[in-house]
Amino acid sequence: MEIIKAIFATRWTARLAAIAVMAGAGLPAGAAAPDFGPNVLVFDPATPSATIAAKLDAIAGEAEFGSGRHAVLFKPGTYTVDAQVGYYTSVAGLGRHPGDVVVNGGLRVEGRIDWSAGTDSALINFWRSVENLSIVPTGGTTRWAVSQASPMRRVHIRGGVELMPAWWGYSSGGFIANSRIDGQVQSGSQQQWYTRDSAIGSWAGSVWNMVFSGVAGAPAQTYPAPPVTTLETTPRSRDRPFLYIDGDGEYHVFKPDVRQRASGPSWGLDAATQAEAGVSIPLSRFLIARPATPTADINRALADGRHVLFTPGVYQLDDTLAVQRPDTVLLGLGMATLVPAPGKAAIVTGDHAGIAIGALIVDAAPGGSPVLMRIGAPRGTGPRPDVPVSKGAQRNPALLSDVFFRIGGAIAGTAEVSLEVNSDNVIIDHLWAWRADHGAGAQWSVNRADTGLVVNGDHVTGLGLFVEHYQKRQLVWNGNHGQTIFYQSELPYDPPAQAEWMDGAVNGYASYHVGAGVKRHSAIGLGVYSFFNAGQPIIETSAIRVPDTAGVTIEHAVAVFLSGSGGISHVVNEQGAAADASSYISYLNRYTGSRAAGRHPVD
Repeated sequence: MEIIKAIFATRWTARLAAIAVMAGAGLPAGAAAPDFGPNVLVFDPATPSATIAAKLDAIAGEAEFGSGRHAVLFKPGTYTVDAQVGYYTSVAGLGRHPGDVVVNGGLRVEGRIDWSAGTDSALINFWRSVENLSIVPTGGTTRWAVSQASPMRRVHIRGGVELMPAWWGYSSGGFIANSRIDGQVQSGSQQQWYTRDSAIGSWAGSVWNMVFSGVAGAPAQTYPAPPVTTLETTPRSRDRPFLYIDGDGEYHVFKPDVRQRASGPSWGLDAATQAEAGVSIPLSRFLIARPATPTADINRALADGRHVLFTPGVYQLDDTLAVQRPDTVLLGLGMATLVPAPGKAAIVTGDHAGIAIGALIVDAAPGGSPVLMRIGAPRGTGPRPDVPVSKGAQRNPALLSDVFFRIGGAIAGTAEVSLEVNSDNVIIDHLWAWRADHGAGAQWSVNRADTGLVVNGDHVTGLGLFVEHYQKRQLVWNGNHGQTIFYQSELPYDPPAQAEWMDGAVNGYASYHVGAGVKRHSAIGLGVYSFFNAGQPIIETSAIRVPDTAGVTIEHAVAVFLSGSGGISHVVNEQGAAADASSYISYLNRYTGSRAAGRHPVD
């Protein structure tokens, strides 16, 4: 990731399919195109390839903490483009199916070359995405050398993909979902990676923590040598809503249904298998927001039962956005970024089924916030009845997908908690909560933040959780029947002394902390890393802390000493060897508590 790591539907009809392949035909005129504002580029097959490449290359040159935000959308058809995808850029096809948009060439992310240092690094290739299209790579292989907050979704790569820089420079892990890759995926220098509900030709490479769930063609489970975790299915998942154009040229947002025990992508390769379960919402039911849209107007639309599409930009909110109706969709384009008013949250919701929030960045403001996003009403701290989730609720969980939080980096903000989930029956599908280790305000006394994720609700599923550098516990899980598949966490780099990083009488704060009252919890594929850079012997006693009870299981966990001083004494509770300067890595295949009995599989 950061610099220090360089040391280590509705149905899609045959009519649209026929229209899409007509040379230069595009779509029927239909209604007038929505006004998405200046930061959304919509191309059709008649657009010259040089024009598209020039636009993408210009965007790719923007800065890591710049204010630019961009969505690049391709109408159904065939294109020849070979260009880079830069910061704060989402590239997406506007078909109902990934095969409706075909890009010959590549939509690439390359490593960042520093000639003076002789490095080709992807450690800070953050905040970009590609989705809902097909790529036919020049030469048979394309490159997607990224780290956090750079998802690949609903993509068909008709060839192979390399996830590391061309010179095999360092790269820090990422996320692929609901995709097909016909050839080989070469992870190379990627230190960790999570792939779910996909199909691949083959996979080569592993470093510390490679996790697959519901992936046809995934490598066999060999943890810890090499450290590959493979689950045949994903117990439950729900894909993020996406924008598309129907056969009449009308814009819609498709909201997929939940999948149980998913294996492979939700979409097929021919007309008979392309249909996906979900609901199509006309864009007319959305408020199309721009950064200048008053917060009161957005809240008024939400109160009236409308959804919100955030066009690219930075939104300076003067109040909290309140979601108080079930099935509401809040969807960002181009890494749209919300900055809350001082002392307030950016978004709060009620305890409602079917809410979907996706493709947004939330930046903490300089005035600070107790919490940046709260899902559901706050809950008491006392014991609660252990009630199974109903079948009806299982069919319509709330969803947080590609939601990213920053404490510092772009602005010197503060927040106690980034995301608090109080509702039951929620899926968190790809989260990066990041207290900045570089950029604006990246100092122990400036970008203050306690915890990245707090889960108080029951029956919450986490798929691909990245939580890093917070000053106390990175994640706190108090709800019952919680489930995590893949967790990646760097501890804070900058505690100035051990006395300033103590959990009561215990040295350091556990990164992944399951509350003492939890009776059922399962997690698999966890990695916790240390680099204490103050020159002091900072120690974390346990990377992961859980109750000693039979219903709580941790499988395939690793602690890694990246560099610096001090280290991690144990992996889970008092089990697992130290990860420090004398032995930089420590694997624990499965945590077994003194009262544990038998195996409790993650699914």
